[in-house]
Amino acid sequence: MDNKTWFKNAKYGMMIHWGLYSLPAGEWRGERMEYIGEWLQSRFRIPNAEYGQLARIFNPILFNAEEWVRLAKDAGMEYLVFTSKHHEGFAMFHSEYDSFNIVDGSPFGRDVLAELAEACYKHGLKLGLYYSQDLDWHEPNGGGYTRGHTNHGPDGINMSWTNDWDFPDNEHKNFTQCFESKIKTQVREILTKYGDLCLIWFDTPCTLSSEQSDELYRMVKTYQPDCLVNSRIGNGRGDYASAGDNEIPDDNKGTMLFETPATLNDTWGYKSFDNNWKSPEKVRQIKEHLNARGINYLLNVGPDYLGRIPAPAADILRKVNQ
Repeated sequence: MDNKTWFKNAKYGMMIHWGLYSLPAGEWRGERMEYIGEWLQSRFRIPNAEYGQLARIFNPILFNAEEWVRLAKDAGMEYLVFTSKHHEGFAMFHSEYDSFNIVDGSPFGRDVLAELAEACYKHGLKLGLYYSQDLDWHEPNGGGYTRGHTNHGPDGINMSWTNDWDFPDNEHKNFTQCFESKIKTQVREILTKYGDLCLIWFDTPCTLSSEQSDELYRMVKTYQPDCLVNSRIGNGRGDYASAGDNEIPDDNKGTMLFETPATLNDTWGYKSFDNNWKSPEKVRQIKEHLNARGINYLLNVGPDYLGRIPAPAADILRKVNQ
């Protein structure tokens, strides 16, 4: 079965947002994050020198890749999509680009992506990887600077797409420098070090040129010809369509390859106080609605700073499949 046929039949997958943002858990210096947890650094405009200190105490000693994979299997999911690097720029794998990664930059010192890949292979769950190919707040020339300073987030919330608190000179930023050094290096790493991948899940294409989207797409197909690429690679490229976050279309997608990424509560990255969980019945209802229209349901969980998938989330996912 080719990957397009597999994807069309898969119907249900688990997304996992996990990074340094799980440590503050939605709170910073006495304030709570009103928006999604993984955008905390931008929301509070935390300098990299300060935010980077989180890596020095990131030690998720309760992380167990097999537990995560078994939960996805128990829930009836066919694939898992893991955040190898989100907008904060911290690699959740052993990257040779710089030490800002979980192996070299944290006391944990383990390659969680390698352990997840092994567990997925062992238990027959397909693995896909999220990678933020445009926004990177750790890089002086990370993308998003063409979108303005504060036009991201709900009404009344002051947030930036780009890191303009450490690097305020947006007019002279050059995304090509970031793309040629970090982005291409790390995309090549995740394509070559972790076995067969069913898909690469790119995100937030703000700054990429058409040529850069094409180059990333060719890179994926060169190293992993059967690996699918989502539409958020940008510039109209990709093998399948990613809907907007939590978008529930009503129309039938027919022969298209289409997926809705969605949250189980209101956040993607862990927030300790977000207990607005969907009920198993609601999750089942959404899943049936989407699947009946030919749309895959990619449902997110946000593990905490110790590496645990929150107990309410695990309980809901198991009940959906009962």
